[in-house]
Amino acid sequence: MKSDPDPYQYTDTFFQYLCIAEINLSITSLIVGLFIIFIFLGISALFSSSENAFFSLSPENLAELNDEDSPQSHNALKLINDPDRQTATRRLLATILLMNNLVNIFIVIYASYLFSNWIQFDNVETQFGLINLNFLFQVVFITFIVVLFGEIIPKIYATKNNLKIVRLMSKPLNICYIVFKPIIILLVKSSSIFDRYLKSRQHNISVEEISQAIDIADQNKEIEEKHILKGLINFGNTSVKQIMKPRTEVNCLEMQTSSKDLLNTAIKWTYSRIPIYEENFDQVKGILYIKDLLPHIHAQKEFDWHHLIRPTLFVPEHKKIDTLLEEFQDKRVHMAIVVDEYGGTSGIVTMEDILEEVFGEIKDEFDDEDLAFSKLDNNTYVFEGKTALHDIIKILNLPQDYFEIVKEDADTIGGLILEIHKKIPSIGDTIEFQEMVFTIESADNRKIKRVKLLIARDEDKQDI
Repeated sequence: MKSDPDPYQYTDTFFQYLCIAEINLSITSLIVGLFIIFIFLGISALFSSSENAFFSLSPENLAELNDEDSPQSHNALKLINDPDRQTATRRLLATILLMNNLVNIFIVIYASYLFSNWIQFDNVETQFGLINLNFLFQVVFITFIVVLFGEIIPKIYATKNNLKIVRLMSKPLNICYIVFKPIIILLVKSSSIFDRYLKSRQHNISVEEISQAIDIADQNKEIEEKHILKGLINFGNTSVKQIMKPRTEVNCLEMQTSSKDLLNTAIKWTYSRIPIYEENFDQVKGILYIKDLLPHIHAQKEFDWHHLIRPTLFVPEHKKIDTLLEEFQDKRVHMAIVVDEYGGTSGIVTMEDILEEVFGEIKDEFDDEDLAFSKLDNNTYVFEGKTALHDIIKILNLPQDYFEIVKEDADTIGGLILEIHKKIPSIGDTIEFQEMVFTIESADNRKIKRVKLLIARDEDKQDI
């Protein structure tokens, strides 16, 4: 006999399937939510990497973008240079930061909503009170994910692949600027106001005050080092007129000079470049590079050398040497003709003149170089650390084998002191050798630069 079917059998089965369906729907929603977070995390990474990529572009990278004829490079240059560099930089930075923060805020809010519906933690009671584990999980975990994958890793990648990121993000950033233009302009204007406020509160320090500070800061610093520091400080305030060679001291040649006289004069002067003029030095036609004469050095007959003259660079007297240095680098030249306000020639200025303004006198192989030493009295001398021992023997009239006991492989007075002292001495240290006393006047952590030598002569010993 068949039993009657249970009337609730099918109802229970229905609710079972319904529960399974709710679980599946919940998992599907979670997967979709995680996918959305993953997408926006990637967008955040792109904006974060853009910041490092755009602001780490070197002059070589910019030159490469200029040479490219592609929409990506055009968009990138538009972001950097239009309308002017400073405004464009602030506008670009505001665009990147605005978009990056909007994306990050969305990630945090959406992730908090998603995880709050998926995972629920009970509050934990401690001696300090209740701890909201839900809030703690959302803040710590989500922030960690955003910072790691949305900020740190993308920026590390961008430092190695800046051009790739720039090309990729140039168009999206231009679109973002157009869409959010009012907000970005407001941010740029606000930053400009704040920048002007900070500049108004800054104290202007004169060049003279900085120079005095260098003199006071370290009394032990070498004169050469102080000279270099002061040269760097005054570099932007020094005009061409202050360092140029005046026209009365310039060696130049007239256009009508014969090729034979030209070759003889070039060999005699030993200059690498010679200004060429017509009628007088106020009418300079160009610069003759001596290397261009090398193919004609053994010419037996007259030849036309005028086609070898290269165009010259003319600069005003009041031009600053820092600007001139950039111009030399851009045009790849080493000499310029200095002109006054009336167009007359005042003199010439070279790359060497600019460098000497910072580093001091530069000697080349054609400069007269005397032995670097000073005689303070009959028994006291000051030598450069690189002075050869055989020169010291000649100057002091010593026996040829005077230093043989300790010199070993040393050829200079600095090397001799190292052999005696067995280490690099400090400024003010004294080292004795026979009747000599060496006092270190200048040294660094690598070599001895200047030494004062006191020698007791036989007549002095007798007096004692």
